[in-house]
Amino acid sequence: MAELNRNPLAVIKVGGDTLLDPKDRLGLAQNISDLLAVGWHCVLLHGGGPQLNRLQELHGLAPIKIDGRRLTGEADLLVVKQALCGEVNVDLVSALIASGVSAFGCHGASGLLIQATKRPPIDLGVKGVLDFGEVGDVVNVNAPLLRSMLEASVVPVIASLGVSCDGRIFNINADTTVAAIAAAMKADLLILSTKIGGIFEDITKPESRLSVVTPQIAEQLIGRGVITDGMIPKVRESLMLLEQGVGSIVIANASQAGGFLSIASNSKNIGTRLSHS
Repeated sequence: MAELNRNPLAVIKVGGDTLLDPKDRLGLAQNISDLLAVGWHCVLLHGGGPQLNRLQELHGLAPIKIDGRRLTGEADLLVVKQALCGEVNVDLVSALIASGVSAFGCHGASGLLIQATKRPPIDLGVKGVLDFGEVGDVVNVNAPLLRSMLEASVVPVIASLGVSCDGRIFNINADTTVAAIAAAMKADLLILSTKIGGIFEDITKPESRLSVVTPQIAEQLIGRGVITDGMIPKVRESLMLLEQGVGSIVIANASQAGGFLSIASNSKNIGTRLSHS
């Protein structure tokens, strides 16, 4: 939760699907600009799945996911660096600058920002034991470095890579990384951006949006198949963050005009807020 005499902090995760369209990038940038204008600090972390898939195919590589998690060989890792730290990060930073935001593009290996170790092989039961390759698990976030950037009125824009103490680079799932950042920084607000913009009882019916989801409701929705695939670990991990000092968590569309100001004011008119009650 917020300390005395400091600006409130929003940590924002945006997926590559939101960043494909220049209009969506500018919408996100304006939302961040809105938060900064009313005294918030912001840390932005991004993935880049669609951009990575496209570049893999251009290199003759087939994207492979198991249970929603990407396998990353040595050749894939090279493309991850190119897509996330090149195309996605640069385009996002340029949109932020165009909106008057002092954005600093970086990645998890910058200054040991996201320290990681190689993920050990995982027993998937009937699917056997699987080695995800050049994939890492977060072991530390360089919170002092992030705070120094915030104190300099800079918005860190972080590509979701990690690095070991001996300089080995890893691909890391963006949801996992942003959870570690939010916990380390004790963020007042964590915004998880999706194109859908929330959790819906029926995705074809906008009026079925759930404004609040508690742990009990989340498990019911998982059991009924409303929350599926990659959204399951996203929701479960997010609810756990509320026990680690993160103030509030909202799933929303980051490009929706005025969205972040509405979220910051606890409006129930946008997204889905994850809460213990």
